Amino acid sequence: MKYLAFCVLLVFLNNCAKSQLDNRPNVIIILTDDQGWGDIASHGNPTIDTPNLDALAMAGARFDRFFVSPVCAPTRASLLTGRDHLRTGTQWVTYGLENMRPEEVTFGEVFKEAGYQTGLFGKWHNGSHYPMDPNGQGFDTFFGFKMGHWNNYFDTELEYNGEWVQTDGFITDVLTDSALSFIEKNQDEPFLAFIPYNAPHSPFQVPDQYYDKYKAKGLDDKNASVYGMVENIDDNIGRITDKLEELKLTENTIVIFMTDNGPNGGDRFNGEMKGWKAKVDEGGVRVPLFIKWPDKIPAGKIVEELTAHIDFLPSIAELTGIEFEEQNEIDGRSFAPLIFDENPVWEDRYLFTHQSRWDSLEQFPASVRNNRYRAVRYGDSWELYDMLQDPSQREDIAGEEQELVEQFSKVYESWFTEVTRELPSSRSIPVGYNESPTVVLPAVESTFSGGIEFEGSSGWSNDWLVNWNNPRDKVWWDIEVVQSSVFELSIAYTIPEGSEGLELKASTNTEEVSVIISQAYDPELIPSPDRVSRGEVYEKEWTTISLGTLTLEEGTQKINLSAIPVSGKPGIELKSLMLTKSN
Repeated sequence: MKYLAFCVLLVFLNNCAKSQLDNRPNVIIILTDDQGWGDIASHGNPTIDTPNLDALAMAGARFDRFFVSPVCAPTRASLLTGRDHLRTGTQWVTYGLENMRPEEVTFGEVFKEAGYQTGLFGKWHNGSHYPMDPNGQGFDTFFGFKMGHWNNYFDTELEYNGEWVQTDGFITDVLTDSALSFIEKNQDEPFLAFIPYNAPHSPFQVPDQYYDKYKAKGLDDKNASVYGMVENIDDNIGRITDKLEELKLTENTIVIFMTDNGPNGGDRFNGEMKGWKAKVDEGGVRVPLFIKWPDKIPAGKIVEELTAHIDFLPSIAELTGIEFEEQNEIDGRSFAPLIFDENPVWEDRYLFTHQSRWDSLEQFPASVRNNRYRAVRYGDSWELYDMLQDPSQREDIAGEEQELVEQFSKVYESWFTEVTRELPSSRSIPVGYNESPTVVLPAVESTFSGGIEFEGSSGWSNDWLVNWNNPRDKVWWDIEVVQSSVFELSIAYTIPEGSEGLELKASTNTEEVSVIISQAYDPELIPSPDRVSRGEVYEKEWTTISLGTLTLEEGTQKINLSAIPVSGKPGIELKSLMLTKSN
């Protein structure tokens, strides 16, 4: 009898716990890429149509001064972790400098640990290799791409939990389809859906109906594409809110919208702010933030205090009632009191902005913001602006406020020294995890010598290596093998006719394998429906060949490639080296 009573008690407690969990709100986080503060009609833009975003802004809290980083990956690192991006290891946007330390704790991990189903649908951009990728950082479901941009937006291939999937349609619509399926599948349990759309980032591709509308308004090809992509995003946000209504989830779902940096160009409306993407001025880092939670967050609430991406993780944790232990120091603080408290206490503080240029770690460009001032430095000296009197940063008052300038300079230098103290000096790619038996070592994360160069000169995501014509030239990667294993090595490459017979070698300190490439493979670039000539490389088909197997011992090491081309003939173009762990 006692045993029966004990079992009944266990069932009761389990049901109570499940009921408490089920009552927690769902969370949908929508992040867009390169959409500026001014790319929304309700912010005063007379040209663009964004009815669903406007409705979202009016239905809950609108944050008037929400700040992020000037470019994609640093913003995402801070949003995910609540920490200044340089602390997380994320410095820039390519060459592996976008990678976030696997020890960082993301909101995906926090919510997963709390019993939520977690999904990410879109662009990641904080590490392409497990455990730095979405599945390794707390997301049960991942559908999208891991790098900084994507080559084509129509009928493209995307990754679903490690497997490549051919899609049909425009990428923003496809990502929304997947997010809606996730929401419907998990409607009976709490979920967190993170939807980081890649639009309106370049390349500028958009369905005709959107492009034609804004061309008819007199916009140039680029801005017609951008506004068209934003309106398409707006339509998809409408699809998400409609699905919540259909499933009767609206009342218990927090819907959040924001963007990752200023507009990708300085030639469109941005509220008369100075700066755009990659700039450390107000217009490069001030973005929209809307939060809707019916019957909880009052409609029309305006938060005027300064908030930032580092505040996001502690805020959504408090909104949903999740308590978590800080494994790493959180730099932000919860802005929940700014939403709910009648007279919130929100002490002034410094918000720091740093922007890397290429792969060098320089102290500047940088800016520091508090409630009244923004100090900005690009070159040898600081500028200072009174943001209350001069929100467009038209008058530099540094000359008459030298003590303030010195104060801002000192706090910035102290901050920079602290947050870069543990920034990695090298970026070894982790290899050998059972969860990721195949690791792709991309060209953009390699080091190379001699005349080898990137096809696109800049080495943005998806670039490849060309001009490999000298047998003395080499390519190598730093890797960290987590468990000694045998790996099969293969490359993705092209080679023109007449260059057959090229020998390619892969080596470590102890072993070497090689292969003779006997067949040419050199297809044309894949046609792309760009509205504007792109700055990134175009898409290309690659073939693969195995070089054989090597035993890689546990620890950090280099893996090297060298090539002996046919005399007087061009060498291979190299996309990546793949390492596949043997069973």
